[in-house]
Amino acid sequence: MHQAVLLPQTVDYWLTDPCGTYVDCTLGGGGHLRCLAEKLSDNAQVIALDKDQDILQKTALTLNIPRLTMIHGDFRNLQEIMDNLGIKLVDGILIDLGVSSFQLDIAERGFSFHEDAALDMRMNRQQSLSAWDIVNSYSEADLTRILYQYGEEKYARSISRAIVNYREHSPIDSTLELVSLIQSSVPASYRREKHPARKTFQALRIEVNGELDALIEVLPQTVDLLKPGGRICVISFHSLEDRIVKQFMQDRAKDCICPPGLPVCTCNHRAELKILTRKPVTASTEECEHNPRARSAKLRAASKI
Repeated sequence: MHQAVLLPQTVDYWLTDPCGTYVDCTLGGGGHLRCLAEKLSDNAQVIALDKDQDILQKTALTLNIPRLTMIHGDFRNLQEIMDNLGIKLVDGILIDLGVSSFQLDIAERGFSFHEDAALDMRMNRQQSLSAWDIVNSYSEADLTRILYQYGEEKYARSISRAIVNYREHSPIDSTLELVSLIQSSVPASYRREKHPARKTFQALRIEVNGELDALIEVLPQTVDLLKPGGRICVISFHSLEDRIVKQFMQDRAKDCICPPGLPVCTCNHRAELKILTRKPVTASTEECEHNPRARSAKLRAASKI
Protein backbone atom coordinates (compact mmCIF):
# COMPACT_ATOMS: atom_id res chain seq x y z
CA MET A 1 0.00 0.00 0.00
CA HIS A 2 1.30 3.45 -0.96
CA GLN A 3 2.21 5.81 1.87
CA ALA A 4 3.72 9.21 1.15
CA VAL A 5 6.84 9.84 3.25
CA LEU A 6 7.49 12.99 5.29
CA LEU A 7 4.00 14.14 4.37
CA PRO A 8 3.25 17.09 6.71
CA GLN A 9 6.85 18.35 6.62
CA THR A 10 6.93 18.33 2.82
CA VAL A 11 3.62 20.16 2.42
CA ASP A 12 4.65 22.77 5.00
CA TYR A 13 7.74 23.62 2.94
CA TRP A 14 6.02 23.27 -0.45
CA LEU A 15 3.06 25.59 0.25
CA THR A 16 3.49 29.36 0.20
CA ASP A 17 0.36 30.79 -1.44
CA PRO A 18 -3.01 28.94 -1.21
CA CYS A 19 -3.99 30.54 -4.51
CA GLY A 20 -0.73 29.73 -6.28
CA THR A 21 0.54 27.36 -8.95
CA TYR A 22 2.21 24.11 -7.90
CA VAL A 23 4.03 21.32 -9.70
CA ASP A 24 4.37 17.72 -8.54
CA CYS A 25 7.09 16.27 -10.75
CA THR A 26 6.60 12.69 -9.51
CA LEU A 27 2.92 12.12 -8.82
CA GLY A 28 3.12 8.45 -7.84
CA GLY A 29 0.23 7.61 -5.55
CA GLY A 30 -0.60 11.30 -5.14
CA GLY A 31 -0.19 11.39 -1.36
CA HIS A 32 1.71 14.67 -1.17
CA LEU A 33 -0.48 16.33 -3.77
CA ARG A 34 -3.68 15.23 -2.07
CA CYS A 35 -2.48 16.72 1.22
CA LEU A 36 -1.40 19.95 -0.48
CA ALA A 37 -4.76 20.27 -2.24
CA GLU A 38 -6.57 20.31 1.12
CA LYS A 39 -4.80 23.60 1.85
CA LEU A 40 -5.36 25.21 -1.56
CA SER A 41 -8.18 27.43 -2.70
CA ASP A 42 -10.34 26.37 -5.65
CA ASN A 43 -8.58 28.79 -7.99
CA ALA A 44 -5.10 27.37 -7.30
CA GLN A 45 -3.49 25.62 -10.26
CA VAL A 46 -1.80 22.22 -9.97
CA ILE A 47 0.31 20.35 -12.54
CA ALA A 48 1.13 16.69 -11.88
CA LEU A 49 3.73 14.75 -13.87
CA ASP A 50 4.71 11.10 -13.93
CA LYS A 51 6.73 9.15 -16.46
CA ASP A 52 4.76 6.00 -15.62
CA GLN A 53 1.48 6.18 -17.53
CA ASP A 54 -0.05 3.23 -15.64
CA ILE A 55 0.41 4.99 -12.30
CA LEU A 56 -0.78 8.32 -13.71
CA GLN A 57 -4.05 6.78 -14.86
CA LYS A 58 -4.57 4.88 -11.62
CA THR A 59 -3.92 7.89 -9.38
CA ALA A 60 -6.09 10.15 -11.54
CA LEU A 61 -9.14 8.19 -10.37
CA THR A 62 -8.41 9.10 -6.74
CA LEU A 63 -7.81 12.84 -7.10
CA ASN A 64 -10.48 15.53 -6.87
CA ILE A 65 -8.63 18.80 -7.44
CA PRO A 66 -10.48 21.60 -9.32
CA ARG A 67 -7.69 22.95 -11.52
CA LEU A 68 -5.51 19.88 -12.00
CA THR A 69 -3.51 19.16 -15.16
CA MET A 70 -1.96 15.69 -15.40
CA ILE A 71 0.94 15.10 -17.78
CA HIS A 72 2.58 11.84 -18.85
CA GLY A 73 6.15 13.04 -19.05
CA ASP A 74 9.66 12.99 -17.66
CA PHE A 75 10.55 15.79 -15.24
CA ARG A 76 13.86 16.24 -17.02
CA ASN A 77 11.72 18.06 -19.64
CA LEU A 78 10.04 20.28 -17.06
CA GLN A 79 10.71 23.62 -18.77
CA GLU A 80 9.37 22.33 -22.10
CA ILE A 81 6.26 20.93 -20.40
CA MET A 82 5.57 24.26 -18.67
CA ASP A 83 6.15 26.16 -21.93
CA ASN A 84 3.63 23.92 -23.70
CA LEU A 85 1.10 24.70 -20.95
CA GLY A 86 1.80 28.43 -21.20
CA ILE A 87 2.96 28.62 -17.58
CA LYS A 88 5.81 31.04 -16.94
CA LEU A 89 6.34 30.89 -13.16
CA VAL A 90 5.15 28.69 -10.29
CA ASP A 91 4.98 28.91 -6.49
CA GLY A 92 6.26 25.47 -5.58
CA ILE A 93 7.84 22.37 -7.09
CA LEU A 94 8.10 18.92 -5.52
CA ILE A 95 10.35 16.10 -6.69
CA ASP A 96 9.89 12.81 -4.81
CA LEU A 97 12.64 10.56 -6.15
CA GLY A 98 13.02 6.80 -6.34
CA VAL A 99 10.66 3.98 -7.15
CA SER A 100 6.96 4.16 -6.30
CA SER A 101 5.32 1.67 -3.96
CA PHE A 102 2.88 0.94 -6.80
CA GLN A 103 5.76 -0.09 -9.05
CA LEU A 104 7.25 -2.33 -6.38
CA ASP A 105 3.90 -3.93 -5.62
CA ILE A 106 3.25 -4.98 -9.23
CA ALA A 107 5.54 -7.98 -9.65
CA GLU A 108 5.42 -7.97 -13.45
CA ARG A 109 7.20 -4.59 -13.53
CA GLY A 110 10.42 -6.32 -12.41
CA PHE A 111 11.43 -3.80 -9.72
CA SER A 112 11.22 -6.22 -6.79
CA PHE A 113 13.89 -8.74 -5.88
CA HIS A 114 11.31 -10.68 -3.85
CA GLU A 115 8.99 -11.60 -6.75
CA ASP A 116 9.74 -13.53 -9.93
CA ALA A 117 9.17 -11.51 -13.10
CA ALA A 118 10.79 -10.53 -16.37
CA LEU A 119 13.76 -8.20 -15.97
CA ASP A 120 12.15 -4.88 -16.83
CA MET A 121 12.37 -1.94 -14.35
CA ARG A 122 11.20 0.66 -16.86
CA MET A 123 9.25 3.49 -15.25
CA ASN A 124 8.20 4.61 -18.72
CA ARG A 125 7.14 1.39 -20.43
CA GLN A 126 7.32 3.11 -23.81
CA GLN A 127 11.11 3.34 -23.70
CA SER A 128 13.17 0.54 -25.25
CA LEU A 129 16.01 0.07 -22.73
CA SER A 130 15.15 -2.38 -19.93
CA ALA A 131 17.05 -4.16 -17.17
CA TRP A 132 17.17 -7.24 -19.40
CA ASP A 133 19.17 -5.29 -22.01
CA ILE A 134 21.66 -4.08 -19.42
CA VAL A 135 22.16 -7.44 -17.72
CA ASN A 136 22.49 -9.34 -20.99
CA SER A 137 24.49 -6.92 -23.15
CA TYR A 138 26.64 -4.57 -21.03
CA SER A 139 30.31 -5.45 -20.70
CA GLU A 140 31.70 -6.69 -17.41
CA ALA A 141 33.49 -3.36 -16.94
CA ASP A 142 30.28 -1.36 -17.51
CA LEU A 143 28.26 -3.61 -15.20
CA THR A 144 30.90 -3.23 -12.49
CA ARG A 145 30.89 0.54 -12.90
CA ILE A 146 27.10 0.75 -12.65
CA LEU A 147 26.84 -1.51 -9.61
CA TYR A 148 29.63 0.32 -7.81
CA GLN A 149 28.63 3.86 -8.79
CA TYR A 150 24.83 3.65 -8.57
CA GLY A 151 24.44 0.86 -6.03
CA GLU A 152 27.60 1.43 -3.96
CA GLU A 153 27.92 -2.35 -4.13
CA LYS A 154 31.25 -3.50 -2.69
CA TYR A 155 31.00 -6.86 -4.49
CA ALA A 156 30.27 -5.23 -7.85
CA ARG A 157 33.19 -6.94 -9.57
CA SER A 158 32.32 -10.48 -8.50
CA ILE A 159 28.61 -10.02 -9.26
CA SER A 160 29.38 -8.62 -12.72
CA ARG A 161 31.79 -11.46 -13.45
CA ALA A 162 29.13 -14.01 -12.47
CA ILE A 163 26.56 -12.34 -14.73
CA VAL A 164 28.89 -12.34 -17.74
CA ASN A 165 29.95 -15.97 -17.18
CA TYR A 166 26.36 -17.14 -16.83
CA ARG A 167 25.03 -15.39 -19.92
CA GLU A 168 27.67 -17.10 -22.11
CA HIS A 169 25.47 -20.19 -21.90
CA SER A 170 22.01 -18.70 -21.39
CA PRO A 171 20.40 -15.26 -21.13
CA ILE A 172 19.31 -14.03 -17.71
CA ASP A 173 15.58 -13.52 -18.15
CA SER A 174 14.00 -13.17 -14.70
CA THR A 175 14.45 -11.24 -11.48
CA LEU A 176 14.86 -14.33 -9.30
CA GLU A 177 17.34 -15.80 -11.77
CA LEU A 178 19.44 -12.68 -11.25
CA VAL A 179 18.91 -12.80 -7.47
CA SER A 180 20.22 -16.38 -7.39
CA LEU A 181 23.32 -15.32 -9.32
CA ILE A 182 23.96 -12.44 -6.93
CA GLN A 183 23.56 -14.68 -3.88
CA SER A 184 26.10 -17.14 -5.26
CA SER A 185 28.58 -14.29 -5.96
CA VAL A 186 28.85 -12.81 -2.47
CA PRO A 187 30.10 -14.19 0.87
CA ALA A 188 27.66 -15.95 3.20
CA SER A 189 28.13 -13.23 5.81
CA TYR A 190 26.93 -10.63 3.27
CA ARG A 191 23.87 -12.73 2.48
CA ARG A 192 22.92 -12.68 6.15
CA GLU A 193 22.85 -8.87 6.24
CA LYS A 194 20.28 -6.92 4.21
CA HIS A 195 19.10 -8.63 1.04
CA PRO A 196 22.22 -9.13 -1.13
CA ALA A 197 20.38 -8.13 -4.33
CA ARG A 198 19.15 -4.81 -2.95
CA LYS A 199 22.02 -2.66 -4.20
CA THR A 200 22.28 -4.36 -7.59
CA PHE A 201 18.57 -3.84 -8.27
CA GLN A 202 18.88 -0.19 -7.23
CA ALA A 203 21.80 0.32 -9.59
CA LEU A 204 20.05 -1.34 -12.51
CA ARG A 205 16.88 0.69 -11.93
CA ILE A 206 18.84 3.96 -11.88
CA GLU A 207 20.63 3.04 -15.11
CA VAL A 208 17.45 1.89 -16.87
CA ASN A 209 15.60 5.11 -16.06
CA GLY A 210 18.51 7.57 -16.21
CA GLU A 211 17.48 8.80 -12.77
CA LEU A 212 20.59 10.70 -11.71
CA ASP A 213 21.04 12.38 -15.10
CA ALA A 214 17.39 13.47 -15.01
CA LEU A 215 17.85 14.94 -11.53
CA ILE A 216 20.93 16.88 -12.60
CA GLU A 217 19.02 18.23 -15.63
CA VAL A 218 15.85 19.26 -13.80
CA LEU A 219 17.28 21.13 -10.82
CA PRO A 220 18.42 24.24 -12.77
CA GLN A 221 15.02 24.29 -14.51
CA THR A 222 13.22 24.49 -11.16
CA VAL A 223 15.11 27.65 -10.23
CA ASP A 224 14.19 29.29 -13.53
CA LEU A 225 10.51 28.40 -13.06
CA LEU A 226 10.07 29.54 -9.47
CA LYS A 227 8.62 32.93 -8.58
CA PRO A 228 10.57 34.94 -5.99
CA GLY A 229 9.65 33.29 -2.71
CA GLY A 230 8.64 30.09 -4.50
CA ARG A 231 10.05 26.84 -3.19
CA ILE A 232 11.70 23.67 -4.44
CA CYS A 233 11.37 20.52 -2.31
CA VAL A 234 13.23 17.30 -3.07
CA ILE A 235 12.85 13.96 -1.30
CA SER A 236 15.69 11.51 -1.91
CA PHE A 237 16.24 7.94 -0.80
CA HIS A 238 19.95 7.28 -1.21
CA SER A 239 23.18 9.14 -0.79
CA LEU A 240 23.85 9.71 -4.49
CA GLU A 241 20.59 11.61 -4.99
CA ASP A 242 20.93 13.54 -1.75
CA ARG A 243 24.50 14.55 -2.58
CA ILE A 244 23.41 15.98 -5.95
CA VAL A 245 20.56 17.96 -4.37
CA LYS A 246 22.67 19.22 -1.47
CA GLN A 247 25.50 20.39 -3.74
CA PHE A 248 23.12 22.10 -6.17
CA MET A 249 21.34 24.02 -3.45
CA GLN A 250 24.60 25.05 -1.82
CA ASP A 251 26.02 26.26 -5.13
CA ARG A 252 22.89 28.29 -5.95
CA ALA A 253 22.86 29.78 -2.45
CA LYS A 254 26.35 31.28 -2.84
CA ASP A 255 26.98 34.93 -3.64
CA CYS A 256 30.47 34.33 -4.98
CA ILE A 257 31.83 31.31 -6.83
CA CYS A 258 35.31 32.67 -7.55
CA PRO A 259 38.24 30.32 -6.85
CA PRO A 260 39.47 30.63 -3.23
CA GLY A 261 42.31 33.11 -2.74
CA LEU A 262 41.23 35.80 -5.17
CA PRO A 263 41.48 39.21 -3.43
CA VAL A 264 38.43 40.61 -5.29
CA CYS A 265 35.29 38.91 -6.58
CA THR A 266 35.22 38.89 -10.38
CA CYS A 267 32.41 36.41 -11.04
CA ASN A 268 29.52 38.79 -10.28
CA HIS A 269 27.51 35.74 -9.24
CA ARG A 270 24.54 36.32 -6.95
CA ALA A 271 22.71 33.79 -4.84
CA GLU A 272 19.46 32.55 -6.35
CA LEU A 273 18.28 30.28 -3.53
CA LYS A 274 17.93 30.46 0.22
CA ILE A 275 18.31 27.04 1.82
CA LEU A 276 15.44 26.32 4.24
CA THR A 277 16.70 22.98 5.55
CA ARG A 278 20.16 23.38 7.08
CA LYS A 279 20.16 19.63 7.54
CA PRO A 280 17.87 17.26 5.62
CA VAL A 281 14.52 16.54 7.25
CA THR A 282 14.20 12.86 8.15
CA ALA A 283 11.35 10.69 9.37
CA SER A 284 10.47 10.17 13.01
CA THR A 285 10.83 6.80 14.69
CA GLU A 286 7.05 6.49 14.66
CA GLU A 287 6.80 7.10 10.90
CA CYS A 288 9.58 4.61 10.19
CA GLU A 289 7.75 1.97 12.20
CA HIS A 290 4.57 2.50 10.18
CA ASN A 291 6.31 3.01 6.83
CA PRO A 292 9.73 1.32 6.52
CA ARG A 293 10.36 3.14 3.21
CA ALA A 294 10.65 6.39 5.20
CA ARG A 295 13.82 5.23 6.96
CA SER A 296 16.10 6.41 4.16
CA ALA A 297 14.06 9.44 3.08
CA LYS A 298 15.66 12.90 3.21
CA LEU A 299 13.85 16.14 2.43
CA ARG A 300 15.70 19.28 1.36
CA ALA A 301 13.97 22.57 0.57
CA ALA A 302 15.01 25.99 -0.68
CA SER A 303 13.23 29.21 -1.69
CA LYS A 304 13.88 31.43 -4.69
CA ILE A 305 15.42 34.78 -3.77
